[in-house]
Amino acid sequence: MRFLISVIDTQTRSPHTAEERKAIDDFNEKIVDAGQRVIACGIDSPDDAFVFDSRDGKSDLHEGSHHKGEEFFSGFWIVEVDSLETAKQLAAEGSKACNRKVELRPLLG
Repeated sequence: MRFLISVIDTQTRSPHTAEERKAIDDFNEKIVDAGQRVIACGIDSPDDAFVFDSRDGKSDLHEGSHHKGEEFFSGFWIVEVDSLETAKQLAAEGSKACNRKVELRPLLG
């Protein structure tokens, strides 16, 4: 079973501290060693996003994120584990490691 763990950040939060970066590195090492990590990545600011809409013959391009608000996704892990319970445990550990809220969602397909 594969899951997306999305890191939820805010515009007003400070960058990660040295301790948080170490905790994130340690968490990444743990899930790599366990064969659970498919990919992990940080995501740039929503200010640097572009939204494209090419449906129905359109060619719309908008600068900035589609989702406006205080919170945004600032990174993610895709993990492959044997159960929802294991995914929940990893999400809780990831949240603690990066000192941010996270959202856990199953991947389809």
